[in-house]
Amino acid sequence: MKEYEIFIETMNPCDGAKYAKQEIIEAEAESPEAYIKEHAKYPVLETIKNADGDTVVTTGNKNGYLIRYTFTE
Repeated sequence: MKEYEIFIETMNPCDGAKYAKQEIIEAEAESPEAYIKEHAKYPVLETIKNADGDTVVTTGNKNGYLIRYTFTE
C-alpha cells in the first residue's frame, strides 16, 4: 500500500470550480484507481497526470456534479 495526500474538490453545476468545496486528506491505497473504486460517489470521467506527476481523477454525474481527486505520493 502507498500513502497519498489527496486534494478533493467538490463542484456543483451552479457554482463550478470557482466555489468548489476543498479538502485535503491522507489515505493509504494500492493505487489512486483502487481508492476511487472504493470511495467515489460518481463514475470516473477522466484520469490524467498533471505537470507535477500527480494523478488527477475526475468523477461526476449527468447533472453536472463533479468531484476532482488529486493524488500526491
